[in-house]
Amino acid sequence: MKINIFADTICGWCYIGHKNLNTAIKKFPNIKFEIKHIPFQLNPDMPPEGIARDKYLEIKFGGKKFAEPMYENMKLKAKESGMNFNLDKIKKTPNTVLSHLLIILSEKFNIQNQIKEKIYQSYFIDGLDIGDIYVLTNIAKQHDISEEIFKNFINDKNIEDVNSKILIATKKNISGVPFYEIGNDFISGAQSVTHLENAINSNLN
Repeated sequence: MKINIFADTICGWCYIGHKNLNTAIKKFPNIKFEIKHIPFQLNPDMPPEGIARDKYLEIKFGGKKFAEPMYENMKLKAKESGMNFNLDKIKKTPNTVLSHLLIILSEKFNIQNQIKEKIYQSYFIDGLDIGDIYVLTNIAKQHDISEEIFKNFINDKNIEDVNSKILIATKKNISGVPFYEIGNDFISGAQSVTHLENAINSNLN
């Protein structure tokens, strides 16, 4: 079964959705899943070096206090999925193009699920800057992708490919992520494990 997921690596709801989907597919041990990551950028105009977290919250929400209710809800939902988000550790909101490139590269080695998990964990739990080439190179090397292979993959053609994927989302009227295409079903938001299980079930035949 093919599943397409539109997601951004700095999207907490996407991490929750990623976790819930992984839990859901374990209920179908006899089904071969082909899960495709489609890059989405919540902040397509983000400078390559990213911006300070406080400044980002000011621009996006008018300040940290206005973002707090949404983030508290996110942390609660993350906990329900077995994760403890450490949002206070995050000091920078990064540009996510390089992290998307690493996930796309990892598909060639069939380890995209592990790489994506590690990128999410590095940001939401460890508070690392996942726009930093050094951080991403370490993740790659931990999964037996050499620094040379990763850095060679970062070229104008592949960067443009990631940037162009935003047009796919626009054409499909996708304005928020995560967004799943599971068979004939289109599902928006960090849905529960049960909801995702039901969608997989209904598309088995």
